[in-house]
Amino acid sequence: MTLPKERLAYIDWLRALAILGVLIYHSARPFIPDDPWHINNAETSNLLEEFNFFLSRFRMPLLFFISGSVTWLMMKNRSVGSFILLRLKRLFLPLVAGMLLVIPPQVYFERVHQGYTGSFWEFYSTLFQSGPYPKGNLSWHHLWFIAYLFVYDLLFAPFFAWCKSNRADQFKLQLSKLSKGTRIYWLMVPSVLIYSAFILNYPGTNALIDDPLYFVYWLLFLLAGFLCLMEPKFMESLERNRRLSLSLAFLLLLLINALRWNDFDWFDGTHETNNWFTYIYLARQPVNTWFWIFALVGYGRRYLNKPHASISYINQLIYPFYILHQTIIVILAYYVVQTTDTIALKWAFLTFATFFLSLLIFHLFIRPFYLTRLLFGMKTDPVKFKSGEENLKTIVT
Repeated sequence: MTLPKERLAYIDWLRALAILGVLIYHSARPFIPDDPWHINNAETSNLLEEFNFFLSRFRMPLLFFISGSVTWLMMKNRSVGSFILLRLKRLFLPLVAGMLLVIPPQVYFERVHQGYTGSFWEFYSTLFQSGPYPKGNLSWHHLWFIAYLFVYDLLFAPFFAWCKSNRADQFKLQLSKLSKGTRIYWLMVPSVLIYSAFILNYPGTNALIDDPLYFVYWLLFLLAGFLCLMEPKFMESLERNRRLSLSLAFLLLLLINALRWNDFDWFDGTHETNNWFTYIYLARQPVNTWFWIFALVGYGRRYLNKPHASISYINQLIYPFYILHQTIIVILAYYVVQTTDTIALKWAFLTFATFFLSLLIFHLFIRPFYLTRLLFGMKTDPVKFKSGEENLKTIVT
């Protein structure tokens, strides 16, 4: 039996807002102190650093959570095989195309910024001989998110399919007990414990093969999103507890910033680090992140669950926009940092110019053509293509 299609407007809007946050975050990267990026401005801004620090509490975890939520919707009408074929088309193909077509200009302008004097075509000819980035020129840069998501979907496709079967009824019954009261917060415990135990020895790399801690850490946000949409009572619990989640997220953020702004560092040599309080100190970051995720999803479900005529177009735009935006930022930043304008004006220009250029490229050169739609992970079904109809289940990223 084919299950009816399901649309959840608040998931659409949360995903759009998360991608907008990614744009704002990356536009500020050239101006962050002590943060070597692809292009860096001579002058930096401590205020933009604080803004980016705040966005980094929930930016990528929210995307993984939403991706997990939409995975449940995609699996409801698909077998394991058809789901994997879909991910090959919508994730792996755009990842490869992005690494060959979209990312090289980023790396090229970074090399020019560092002193490289050759042409782009001379640079491109070295792509496969130079080795992986950062020593070489072959990279996926911000498309690491797509790579991780693709691997997660391959590994957990059997589990996702099992969850929709009758064999999982007992599992779902036991799981539903976490929806009572404030038990939903137990979902954060595995990732908090893993993060606190291993972060000192395994910092994040976004390189997949040598990123053991964050590979599991991001996965747990994806699985939480999947379970929360699979069990409707979880989403109801997040909505019901939204004020508590926001209060705890805000208070813990105040504590974290009070420590930062007063130069407190548990690892400065004046504190004993081989004890239980060290792990409590390390847990402050993932706990704060979970509170923000629960608050954003809870408030989103309460106030953003309203369809709008524009959401169909936004859902078509959002994935190509994500693939394009950082390349446009890096190219523009190469020229912007050479001007004498203020940091605020440079950042505003990067943000708005990238937004509108991404929109124009999508509308003029990606959306109308079969090949570009295919390479950027959009639906290519003739009926949907002709009418421009898209929905959330076309792509999670």
